Amino acid sequence: MKKVWDCFGGKPTRISKVQRRLSLGEYKRAASWSMYLVSSGGEIKVGREEQWSADMSQLLIGNKFATGRYSRIYHGKYKGREVAIKIMSQPEEDPILAASLEQQFSSEVALLFHLNHPNIITLVAACKKPPVFCIITEYMAGGSLRKYLHQQEPYSVPNALILKLALDIARGMSYLHFQGIIHRDLKSENIFVGDDLSVKVADFGISCLESQCSSGKGFTSTYRWMAPEMIKEKSHTRKVDVYSFGIVLWELLTALVPFNDMTPEQAAYAVAHKNARPPLPASCPLAFSHLTNRCWARNPDQRPQFDEIVSILESYIESFEADPMFFSSDESIKLRTRFGCLPR
Repeated sequence: MKKVWDCFGGKPTRISKVQRRLSLGEYKRAASWSMYLVSSGGEIKVGREEQWSADMSQLLIGNKFATGRYSRIYHGKYKGREVAIKIMSQPEEDPILAASLEQQFSSEVALLFHLNHPNIITLVAACKKPPVFCIITEYMAGGSLRKYLHQQEPYSVPNALILKLALDIARGMSYLHFQGIIHRDLKSENIFVGDDLSVKVADFGISCLESQCSSGKGFTSTYRWMAPEMIKEKSHTRKVDVYSFGIVLWELLTALVPFNDMTPEQAAYAVAHKNARPPLPASCPLAFSHLTNRCWARNPDQRPQFDEIVSILESYIESFEADPMFFSSDESIKLRTRFGCLPR
């Protein structure tokens, strides 16, 4: 049994290794990250960074709920507010990767600091104490969209909910693109769900200003959601996010993992060289299938902008509310034609 800090009661609470599902080595590494960060301070007092520098005496770290290769995400409290705490650790054995992770941290914080939209995760504070970095954001009680969909039966998400979730994501991405930012890693694991089933786009570690990130070389995204031009390391535009949105829309329609019968590398090869896409279900409404096919078109120029996607989804919602049979009626074909959603 190990002691961890209860972020709600302020007292050490006993949690067994079985409950946390961590090996002893994993537990010690996770604990050492947070202990190092808190005990060492981590406040940043340089220029504009003072505006988002965390007061570590006000941070209480609770249970871990997500894990990456070089990061852990904890539920906690900061100044009495429930937050998500992303703690990143630099690998000592790889200075090039360590520098890259530090750059990702700095870029993510700088971008989040200037973003303000109901469908974009909100930055609360951050701290930097190499080799450990910390980003504190608002907490979304429902966890990731991937987690939510995993709890649903395949093909069971109602059309009304698909529309709501897709529109929230599209609105967040439309705002992001209006700010001149490309996300470059849009996927269900980087979209978080609130108690009211609102969703917010998060994780801007490899995002960049569109004017500065046309090259596809030198970074890694997530193969199952990557546009073919990114997989081939070609120059790319904001349309790579539209492709990824098409994959997320497929996830909403199926509640499945894309290309789950392939390894990530096999999926990447199939997308880039065979124009493969995850199969849409036979029961998929034509309105959704046409929009999805447009979003993940091989040619980026044939993919819609997010402001157009928002308009399409808003019109779908309006028509669906007026006629619950909208997705199975000829009216949906008329609407799709009006917005240019039919195949080209």
